Amino acid sequence: MNKKILVSILAVVILAFVHPADAQQARKVHRIGILISGSVSSANIRKDAFRQGLRELGYVEGQNIVIEYRYAEGKADRFPDLAADLVRLNVDVIVTVSTPGVLAARKATG
Repeated sequence: MNKKILVSILAVVILAFVHPADAQQARKVHRIGILISGSVSSANIRKDAFRQGLRELGYVEGQNIVIEYRYAEGKADRFPDLAADLVRLNVDVIVTVSTPGVLAARKATG
């Protein structure tokens, strides 16, 4: 996925859970859950691009966002448990780019 598409998707995701009322209150630390089909090492380049896109929008990991990564390690049957884990963590949004990840996130969020 090229950086322009990733940043565009990210902008939509961020805008979906940022509300005008938040500006008047203390800044909420938003939690993003990410379901990744591969391993930690295979996802590093994409994670760096994702974090860079967030920074360009004013979101800095550890300051105003927390990112929870979950890795399926190439095993699609792991997605349901990983998605359920992110729901238990009460993330604001789940991001994934694979069909099994989308289906698991959809089922976990009801």
